[in-house]
Amino acid sequence: MKSINAVRIGGAEILPLIEGGKGVSVSTGASAGAWAAAGGAGTISLVNADSYDEEGNIIPQIYHGRTRRERHEELIEYAVRGGIAQARIAHEMAGGKGRIHANILWEMGGAEHVIEGVLSGAKGLIHGVTCGAGMPYRLSEIAAQHGVYYYPIVSSARAFNALWKRSYSKASDMLGGVVYEDPWRAGGHNGLSNTENPLSPEEPYQRVAALRKLMRSFGLDHVPVIMAGGVWWLEEWQDWIDNPELGPVVFQFGTRPLLTQESPIPDAWKKRLLTLKKGDVYLNRFSPTGFYSSAVNNSFLQDLRARSERQVSISSEQTDVYNTAYGIGARRREIFVSAEDAARMQSWEQQGFTEALRTPDSTLVFVTPDQAREIVADQVACMGCLSECKFSNWSQRGPSYSTGRKADPRSFCIQKTLQNAAHASVADGPAVMDHNLMFGGTNAWRFGSDPFYENGFVPTVQQLVDRIVSGR
Repeated sequence: MKSINAVRIGGAEILPLIEGGKGVSVSTGASAGAWAAAGGAGTISLVNADSYDEEGNIIPQIYHGRTRRERHEELIEYAVRGGIAQARIAHEMAGGKGRIHANILWEMGGAEHVIEGVLSGAKGLIHGVTCGAGMPYRLSEIAAQHGVYYYPIVSSARAFNALWKRSYSKASDMLGGVVYEDPWRAGGHNGLSNTENPLSPEEPYQRVAALRKLMRSFGLDHVPVIMAGGVWWLEEWQDWIDNPELGPVVFQFGTRPLLTQESPIPDAWKKRLLTLKKGDVYLNRFSPTGFYSSAVNNSFLQDLRARSERQVSISSEQTDVYNTAYGIGARRREIFVSAEDAARMQSWEQQGFTEALRTPDSTLVFVTPDQAREIVADQVACMGCLSECKFSNWSQRGPSYSTGRKADPRSFCIQKTLQNAAHASVADGPAVMDHNLMFGGTNAWRFGSDPFYENGFVPTVQQLVDRIVSGR
């Protein structure tokens, strides 16, 4: 394998290896600090990061506000305190080595307030901010004001072109790198556009080559492109190393750091990773963000898929198509459906799916009474964790603080399920990972086939980085 050379990132020479950020208490100071200490760039997540009491116990994120707006302000306070706490841990563990980055979703509720609060409260501890899941036009301005580098996440040259022309060209000296996140292979939320087929993944080389060509036209030949999504063994990326067409390339690992001793995820999650098979990661569009996302195809996602399949179009008036009257709800309110759909609805109700919930698209989905109660309770408890949420119809913009659309019962409360997964206890057992959202890249199945993890071996971050540097 070609040897990998140090690159200059964030004002320092480090290994061209970056830990990818994973939200909601998964990318912590312990993991990021260990990755930086190993010579790369570690990444803490500012998305609902954990903070601690005086005894070092995690402070549960419990919301007391009576309104969504009040709970939204509490969420921002939790995120700022947690981000500062994780930055301090990472800084101490890094021991002056590597770089510490912070990652945030631009579509997170109050993202700008959180970034500003953490960078102010953890001054000098964070060297760069990585941001995606949207078009973070103000990222460069915020980073420059605080003297840190910024790393936008894009999935195409077209996206970077828009960011550069609108704002990034004004703070080019603080652009530390451009993250190309493969929209078909990366874990978590993905940047697939409406013109791209989720079932037909494109090879990343030509897309990154196009990105580099664009960057050269802006005088950014020296700025690294960070390849994220689908990276496992560096020996599989030989053609990318020291490639004059691509220029300086850095590799980001998001999924592999999950299975390390420093990783904070529950043991049930780590053990589940070792059992995954090829194809177990499912690219879906159930997220309340509206983005595609990659997650393990467990019973949680299967229930969401089944919920959407128990769906019919409705009309308030009888037509040639909607020719059959049907009574729904406790009062059996009359709506009109096709004769075929009426038969399907009767079948679902006989199976116990007796509750019909309206969607924003003039359809009904059928769920059990218990499911209906949980959906409604989760919508009522919304704390505004996203800038706009399909599931609860929250919007952080006034005066209505609503998207103006009906809440969508085909989605779910992402804050609740990610918190459940990240903070599962031993008492919860392995089933907890089957009933909650479990993000992962499409290569997550390789934990079970890579000899490095034989007999359930869980490496330290240093051991993982050493393994990556060796080629495998």
